[in-house]
Amino acid sequence: MEDKRKHKRLELSGELLLKELGGPDNGEVADIEIHDCSRDGIGFSTDKALTIGSNYEANLTLWNKDKIHVFIQIVRASKEGDIFHYGGIFIGMPDTDQMRIQVYETVSDELSHQK
Repeated sequence: MEDKRKHKRLELSGELLLKELGGPDNGEVADIEIHDCSRDGIGFSTDKALTIGSNYEANLTLWNKDKIHVFIQIVRASKEGDIFHYGGIFIGMPDTDQMRIQVYETVSDELSHQK
């Protein structure tokens, strides 16, 4: 099946700390599992219920342990048992941070072609 996505999806190991924008600052952290990430957005799973259309503040830990401070808007959700699967788009991400993800896309693509 042909992938029609605008940008290549990356599998990053890392964590995302979520805090809903405009919500109470209760310091809650959601443990997540990142499935894919691109310059435009992220797919992840968690046991926390999030609201579609809401914006969340987050720190994304990259493959090289650098952190990018991002804002994510939840655009899709599904549930399997006790686990929620989400898709979110990055909002207001600076070009420099998008470039950091793009560099990893390029390196990852080159490495996969060498195998």
